Amino acid sequence: MFGSGDVHKIKQKSYEERKQNVTMGHFLEPDDTSEIEPFEPQRLIYTGSTATGTTSTMGKKGKQNHPTIVSSSTAGNNNGQSSSRSGRTNQPTKPKQKTRDSDCCSINFIKYSLHIFNTIFLISGLVIIGVTLWTIFWKHQYISLLSTTNYAIGTYALLTAGLLAVFGGILGCCGVWHEHRGILLLYTFVLLFVFLLEFIVGGLAYLYETQIETELQHTLNATFMEHYGVSERQTRAIDSMQQEFSCCGAVRFEDWQHSVWLRSRRKDLIKPTEGRLVPDSCCITVASKCGLRDGPSNIHYTGCIYEMTDDLKYHLIILGAVGLGLSVIQVFGMVLACCLYVKLKDVLD
Repeated sequence: MFGSGDVHKIKQKSYEERKQNVTMGHFLEPDDTSEIEPFEPQRLIYTGSTATGTTSTMGKKGKQNHPTIVSSSTAGNNNGQSSSRSGRTNQPTKPKQKTRDSDCCSINFIKYSLHIFNTIFLISGLVIIGVTLWTIFWKHQYISLLSTTNYAIGTYALLTAGLLAVFGGILGCCGVWHEHRGILLLYTFVLLFVFLLEFIVGGLAYLYETQIETELQHTLNATFMEHYGVSERQTRAIDSMQQEFSCCGAVRFEDWQHSVWLRSRRKDLIKPTEGRLVPDSCCITVASKCGLRDGPSNIHYTGCIYEMTDDLKYHLIILGAVGLGLSVIQVFGMVLACCLYVKLKDVLD
């Protein structure tokens, strides 16, 4: 037990130490603005060091919620770590929301690009339609003289591609304008189908261009010899060709001497012979029964196979260039349409 004098000394010494510690640090209290509790000797806990370096404790523990004295640097570090941890805890990261202008290309930029593309796509479709119609109406009569249907199939396939291109251009403008993903998906498939048609037709046209001369050499002369005067369609095609190309016969004008028209003496011929040596369409100046004479001053001596080969090759090169050249445009359209479809999906979802 302490005496009254000892208690007074302890109070004095404890007061001085508390004053010194308050100057060096601060109390870790729930609220820094709270006042220091009044000194009670019964609840005093004094911690100090002796001369031997050991620690001695005086007083009673009392309640466990008494203030703890720490240094300023330690308190500052603790407060900084606590505030940083609380800041990270109280501010969770949110996923970035997709906007119309996010990523490398904005939706408006892709829409403007697709409008430009659709204009070019629509014009290319009209060009394809014009080329194929020209081939059908002005050159299609010569197709009946060919032994295969490759030329006709390629022409009509390219015409289909042109019509689909016009339809796709209108469809694409509607889909881009209304930002409708369903229309954009259909538009992408139309572009893919047009691309395949144009690419296949273009490739076949260039392939057939290398074989057309061999085919004509094997079949054109037989067509002249066997069908002139017998088939009305092929008779008109041969007469038109001989007048347009200024030629006579498939290879040479003497070929007509071995034709069914000249040797058969049939009475059901579309154009009776009536003593002619060559058809009237072989004449330099076409007139009735001008084919009675086959002199060089009256008829053409050059065969039609040469001019026809060059003409068909020229048209096949045009069809191939149109098909392969315009098919490249569809690739850019498909890429732009897919980009717009994905960006609209991210923004709308």
